[in-house]
This record gives sequence, C-alpha cells and structure tokens, in this order.
Amino acid sequence: MANDKKDVLQQVDDSVRRQGKTLIRSARYGSLGTLDPADGSPFVTRVSLATSMDGSPVFLISRLSGHFRNLEADTRCSLLVGEPGKGDPLAHPRLTIVGTAECISSDVAREHVKQRYLRRHPKAELYADFPDFAFWKFKITRASLNGGFGKAYAFKSSDLVTSLEGVESLADAEAGAVAHMNSDHSDAVDRYAAKVGAKLNGWSLSTLDPEGLDLTHGDQIARLWFDAPLASAQDLRPVLVALAKTD
Repeated sequence: MANDKKDVLQQVDDSVRRQGKTLIRSARYGSLGTLDPADGSPFVTRVSLATSMDGSPVFLISRLSGHFRNLEADTRCSLLVGEPGKGDPLAHPRLTIVGTAECISSDVAREHVKQRYLRRHPKAELYADFPDFAFWKFKITRASLNGGFGKAYAFKSSDLVTSLEGVESLADAEAGAVAHMNSDHSDAVDRYAAKVGAKLNGWSLSTLDPEGLDLTHGDQIARLWFDAPLASAQDLRPVLVALAKTD
C-alpha cells in the first residue's frame, strides 16, 4: 500500500539556513530541555544564551541547578529559540535544536566564551566566575525550523554550524577589535545597526564571527550579515570599513 502521508517538510536553501542561524545568533535566552536521571522525564527550564564563534549556543548554569545535574548524567538535550512577538505566538518562527551539551573545561576556550557571553549579558559578570558556575556548549546534531504556518524545515548540523577553517585566529583578534570599534568608532557601530533597520543610536558591537556581527542595545540584539564569509582574519578590517560607509 502506498504511503499517502504528506511530507510537510520544505527544501532547505541558503535563505532558510540564514533564518535558522539568525534565530540562534540573536537569541538572548531559550528553553533548555534535559533528561531527569531519576526516571527519564523531560525537564525544561529557561537559560540565557550567547554563541561560540561557530554559532553553537552557549549557556552559563550553576551546579546547584537541576539541569546541571541532569546534563552531568546524560548530555542529551534540546533547545528552543525564537521570540514570540505580537499576536499569535505560533505564527512566529522558532527553532528546536537537538544535540548534546559539553561543559567547557579548557581555560582558553572558557575565557573566550565568557567574554562573548558577558558582552551579551553584562550583569552575569557578578557570578560568572563563582566556583559553582560553568559554561556549556550546545553541540548541534539536528534541528527543526517552524517558520510559521506551513513552513517547516529539517536542518543538519552543517546547516547551522559555521566553519572556522582558515579564520582560526579571528578568536584572538575579536576582543581587541570589538573594544576598538566601541570606543573609537561608535558612529560606525550605529551605522551597522541602521543597516538592519535599527532606529536608535547608542548601539554596541557585541561579537564577531566569519559570517557577520552581533550588536546590542540594552535588551535588543541585531544581527548584520557580511556579503560573504571572511576568508581570513585579515579580511575583517576592510569589511568593517566598507560596512561603515553610508549607502
């Protein structure tokens, strides 16, 4: 008997990949689902988010929390991101990510993630270095994008994770570049924000990656994509200069 079940999934193209990546890069928080080792029950909580340079979500949680203990027992987890917006919350795009979480133990990796996280959540500086807190990186296995009614897509990890091949040194240059732009070129940062429709001035550059940059203004986050991914860390400066020019 033929399978008459309709396939509701649509084809993933570059514009859909960018939509999924934007939902992750611009998320300030998400709903984290873990598994309770006592009986395997799902356990869902809200966590504040940032991203590593490759676009993987990162979060900071306390060892005293239930989800920390759950992840120590079983690293499998899921994460929901996407702002509800006005009106029917089911009409707005959201992304469910499935994978595992890894506690960041390397001092170098932790410091880089910490700085990216604190530029997104500056109040977390009060407790980020407490001994009972740790950063975790979400390792994406697959994801499901619901872009609104009738818009469903299935992603592989490669659809959402950005390759860092050839731009490995960008991580070393990021903090200095961000500080320089915010202190000496705040007008350029505001022009970056204006390019993605922001109306206010006073934006700050938060993070950089090979495909674009993230800006913050209080609780607001704006994502600006480069026309093409950086081929090397040396390409960053000319790209930032070109983006600062008015159209």
